[in-house]
Amino acid sequence: MEALKALLTSLARNAVRLEIGTGEGPAIGRFGGAPDVPEGFSWPWFTTDTYMDDEVKPRPLAFLCQFDCAALAELDGDGLLPHEGVLSFFYELGSQRWGYDPKDAGCARVYWFPEKAALGPADFPEALEEEFRLPSLPIRGGRERCFPGYDDAAAAVGRAEGELGLKTFNAAYSTVAGKPETDGSAHRLLGWPDIIQSSMTAECELVSRGYNLGGGQKIPEDQLREAEETSLENWRLLFQLDSIQLGKFSLDFGDYGRVYFYIRKEDLAARRFDRVWLVLQCG
Repeated sequence: MEALKALLTSLARNAVRLEIGTGEGPAIGRFGGAPDVPEGFSWPWFTTDTYMDDEVKPRPLAFLCQFDCAALAELDGDGLLPHEGVLSFFYELGSQRWGYDPKDAGCARVYWFPEKAALGPADFPEALEEEFRLPSLPIRGGRERCFPGYDDAAAAVGRAEGELGLKTFNAAYSTVAGKPETDGSAHRLLGWPDIIQSSMTAECELVSRGYNLGGGQKIPEDQLREAEETSLENWRLLFQLDSIQLGKFSLDFGDYGRVYFYIRKEDLAARRFDRVWLVLQCG
């Protein structure tokens, strides 16, 4: 177990823990409501059918949330995020694409608006259904030291699932993190994801190369091996949003799942948020 504790400690990352609609302290962002955007902003659309409508047509994305980057600055322990402007997240909620198909590109969008003073509330597109116009709720945050879960830790040392010993890993994780690997609702910027199914970085890398991971497409062995060996270092979690149950309001991703916005390290550093990839996981 000592080796696992040392591994987890070496892989620890700084993150921003988020609380939506609850908690104390000043707000660092807002969930729902109308997004603040610059003049001339074009609302993002995605062509798809949905769970309730078989017609394939352009549909407006729902606005999920936005963050005040200046307010994030003191919580961003590694200085990875912009420290000015507003960072905004959108996702098409009617189809809730999973992110394993290259055709899912555009189902989620992230925008960074550097000049906060130049922003104003957007008008919702008429085609955006009422249920996807989410209620306005404050987002509060705090610093968090984050550790990889079982699947990401196994990927980090190049071992197949099961080789680490789940029981021993969980004991080591609880010791270094001070809590179980999965501990209630989990909203977060940066750090490590709370995985529901399996590690997602290789998936992000392969889909970005054009491979459909849900259609039985055969992936060349060298491509698969390279993605497995390099993706954990190259791709980072940008934002994790859990399903929300708050009073009469609920937002479910699949069956009480989560959505994860991933980005390559180089793209995060260059503020190329248009290259973010979304993955949805649920139980």
